[in-house]
Amino acid sequence: MARDVHDKYWNPDIETMSKDEMAALQLKKLKKQLVYNYNNSLLYRRKFEEAGMKPEDVRSFEDFQRIPVTNKSEQIETQEESLKELGHPFGPGTITCAPQDKIVRLNATSGTTGTPTLYALTQHDIDIMNELQGRRLWMVGIRPGHRILQGLSLSMFAGGLPLSQGIMHMGACAVPVGAESGTKRVLEFINLTRPHALFTTPSFAQYLLEQCPKLIGKPASELGLQWLFPVGEPGAGNIEVRKLLSKGYGGVHICDQTGGAHSGQGEECLEPPEVYSGMHWTAPDYCLLELVDPKTKKNIAMKDGAIGEQVMTFLDWEGTPFQRYAYADLLQVFTEPCICGRTGIRFKIIGRADDLLIVKGVNVFPEAIKKEILKFTPRVTGFFRIVLDKPGPAVTPPLKVKIEYGHGMQQNDIKMLEEEMLKSFKEVVRVTPQFMWVPPESLPRESKKTKLIEILSS
Repeated sequence: MARDVHDKYWNPDIETMSKDEMAALQLKKLKKQLVYNYNNSLLYRRKFEEAGMKPEDVRSFEDFQRIPVTNKSEQIETQEESLKELGHPFGPGTITCAPQDKIVRLNATSGTTGTPTLYALTQHDIDIMNELQGRRLWMVGIRPGHRILQGLSLSMFAGGLPLSQGIMHMGACAVPVGAESGTKRVLEFINLTRPHALFTTPSFAQYLLEQCPKLIGKPASELGLQWLFPVGEPGAGNIEVRKLLSKGYGGVHICDQTGGAHSGQGEECLEPPEVYSGMHWTAPDYCLLELVDPKTKKNIAMKDGAIGEQVMTFLDWEGTPFQRYAYADLLQVFTEPCICGRTGIRFKIIGRADDLLIVKGVNVFPEAIKKEILKFTPRVTGFFRIVLDKPGPAVTPPLKVKIEYGHGMQQNDIKMLEEEMLKSFKEVVRVTPQFMWVPPESLPRESKKTKLIEILSS
């Protein structure tokens, strides 16, 4: 489809479709997808059997919600069983549904907590991913002629080759440097190629701010970036993170974006930078979203302001289709119309269900800790770790937080700062942490996803 650079929407038919029309389209695609899943995945067939159902029994979304959810541990378990029995991790017992001769690419998670989860894609799936990247990038003003530097890990992740292909598909220029190349090389290529936009994790973006004057002799505010996409971990929806990064990069437009391992979903539209009203669900025709209670997995009504765990089902997908896949992200959804004219829901990521900490009955997410700490920059660097004696969610008080004080801070300054921070934490976060102060730049900096929780017993 021919597009003019002044067009507001990449795909206006989908982006402005009415709620009822979209629901009808989703149900039609869902019924077809469920037949495909049932016929090609023994794991998904067992899910139907648990509910005493077959695909033809799904006549409504309510019927569909009777099928048990699938989770990451099940996916990994079936991968390992297939690898042991068949010599590869894509057997019929897994959630991979496409035959081997149709699979043209693999993506994977990091596997930082164990075996990586693998995602097989056919050319059909890649075409969908390119379409979804086009919608998201066009939404924030990226157009042909813009250069986008990838400061994310390029190895196996959706932020690597899949993002490069999506950028090129919509006519922009990909600059795939990759975080693996090192901080200096990333900064040198930003300085050399003068990209309009940068994709990186929020924590690495923060580290680049520190290192830019040291490594290339100028502040990050002089790099000429117009867009910054802090992706891959929580942060871009945190108002304090947004302020820090926007100011540090010279007033750059912060674009919150998220997506699953092999299907893009969320993008923040062009609104005033000081306003954060959530991301648009950009893939409603290819990915059905549900909210469930994190513990019971019972459905939560999709009402304005509702909060629940993200459960996804891919529509019109061949390789590794998710079916009621519990993703562990906790979302808050907004159903009121957006001023940009897009008709679908918007959402914010509240935190990870598996990162929730409970301190004397108070629910605390690492993002809440980060938000509060960043209020006190530059007296703190903004880098910290939550230190636990054993895995959560229950934490024996006090909650220990290892935190870097800022450059030039003396002992008396730190003491006064701690008093201020403890008061603020008690009022806002409703916990009183124990701070463990460490010098600037003493905590590890990560170019990939940064784990904010350290467990001493691990």
